[in-house]
Amino acid sequence: MQISSRLTVRLATVAAVAALALTGCTTASQDTPSGAPANTGADASFDPATVAKDDALIAMLPAALKSKTTIDVGSDTSYEPAEFLDKDGQTPIGYDVDLAKAIAATLGKKADVHTADFSSILPKLGTVYDLGISSFTINPERSKAVNFVSYFNAGVLWAVQKGNPKGITMDNLCGKKVGVQTGTVEEDPDVKDRSAACVKAGKPAITVVSLKNQTDVTTRLVGGTIDAMSADSPIIKNALAKTNGQLQTLGEVYDSAQQGIAIAKSDTVFAGVIEKVMNKLITDGTYTKILTKWNNTEGALPKAVLNPTAG
Repeated sequence: MQISSRLTVRLATVAAVAALALTGCTTASQDTPSGAPANTGADASFDPATVAKDDALIAMLPAALKSKTTIDVGSDTSYEPAEFLDKDGQTPIGYDVDLAKAIAATLGKKADVHTADFSSILPKLGTVYDLGISSFTINPERSKAVNFVSYFNAGVLWAVQKGNPKGITMDNLCGKKVGVQTGTVEEDPDVKDRSAACVKAGKPAITVVSLKNQTDVTTRLVGGTIDAMSADSPIIKNALAKTNGQLQTLGEVYDSAQQGIAIAKSDTVFAGVIEKVMNKLITDGTYTKILTKWNNTEGALPKAVLNPTAG
């Protein structure tokens, strides 16, 4: 990637962005949770050749990106169904991956989706990655450090074992073991704040079981070694489907927020192009087709917005 003109600006914000990356959503080992059907590979059928390139949008690209044949995308490929690895353990798939392919195809390029730790993606924008597409919740802290183009809406949802044998409620979490993926908003601030409230009330703290991979969290819940888990609503719903009725939701979806495609803060021109590309994909139906394929149309947005007001 041609980065010489952008690297100096980026280095000044790397440390701050690294910390910010730990405050939002994404995210598990690729081992299928106990009782879950293996992925058939049919999910990888999206063909970017069905998306026509747009010469007018290509002409708007910054010079450094015009000369590239690929768009490099950082993604934590462990957050099924948004981004995860196919049954070969190597091929990224999911609705975020398909959107990345569609964006690249519109710009006459190929998407190269790189598996990365969630917290490492934002600091590497503009140097290693052109885009970060990994279920990033748009929040005020991140919005100070990177550009976001909104593309999806998700909330927080909880799950317990089927039948809720431990009698877990959203009001009796103190002293319970709650699984979350490391670096998500579910971990901090949500469960962290709930635990602090327990202590303040003189009750036992929540034991937060923070794991790098979301599928490991799901496996722990199926096995009963944790009492509940919390994640983005599409991920919880997918986990329920993949564990053959061994889990159920707890409570309702809350704190719905927009997720965004991340672009380096200084790359304002490129960010503007991505906003136009996403709206083109929404208008021509590609966006809806992708979300329909992954059973996630509930999270669809009517319009992509560059740097929307963060909640």
